[in-house]
Amino acid sequence: MRGENALGDFLRARRGRVRPDEAGLTSFGRRRVPGLRRDELAHLAGVSQHYLTRLEQGKDRNPSPQVLNALASVLRLNRDERAHLAALADAAPRGVAHTAVSDAVQQLIDSWSQTPAYVRDRRFDVLAANKLAMALSPLYTPGQNLVRCMFLDPAVRALFPDWTQIAAQSAAALRAEADPRDPETAELISSLLTDSHFRDSWTLHDVRPTRDEVKRFNHPVVGPLTLRRETLAIAGAEGQVIIAYQAAPDDPAAQALARLL
Repeated sequence: MRGENALGDFLRARRGRVRPDEAGLTSFGRRRVPGLRRDELAHLAGVSQHYLTRLEQGKDRNPSPQVLNALASVLRLNRDERAHLAALADAAPRGVAHTAVSDAVQQLIDSWSQTPAYVRDRRFDVLAANKLAMALSPLYTPGQNLVRCMFLDPAVRALFPDWTQIAAQSAAALRAEADPRDPETAELISSLLTDSHFRDSWTLHDVRPTRDEVKRFNHPVVGPLTLRRETLAIAGAEGQVIIAYQAAPDDPAAQALARLL
């Protein structure tokens, strides 16, 4: 992601993923492009082909909410994808992200002696962590970038048995949560695009914010762990969230976590 034409890139990518029959069109013969043609999307969304061309080429970057809604409907975007489309078209920059974690939040996660927890920002930089999180993986050490490590650190690939799925989700979460106008985010994406696995995931333009879900680990010391990830927004700290991993009380993973300290 270079950020110069994120809206146009997203529209083109998603247009290529809608089959004509899904949009109610009848296709005859061999098509030269995958998905919908530009004129087809324009017609179905009720805009001119000239205007859609300007949007996709980055010459017009501020479509109205009505146009965005029409395009989102034809492109069959879900709620997360619609929110991402609206953010790309929003001329107003996001609020300044907080890069320091408050003492109160650090004290809170430190008090969770049986729960690995860390704080990250929307660029997926780790800002703070408790001892158990860092014992679970050096990935969660303050100063690390979760997406960079996910794709470029061989130890992280070995940590997750479901690495292929988790890595793809990481790219989709970065697209959903990061600000494409942030220079540091643009620099991060540029550096990651040299990795073929990241490039393949990124060019799909999938959008999926971080959600609470179960994640499997293959820890080099205590072996397999299955933990529930919880995501908690920090009020008053723009872009910061707490990520905490929990084991079920009677699950062997709880005893395994205890052995890490």
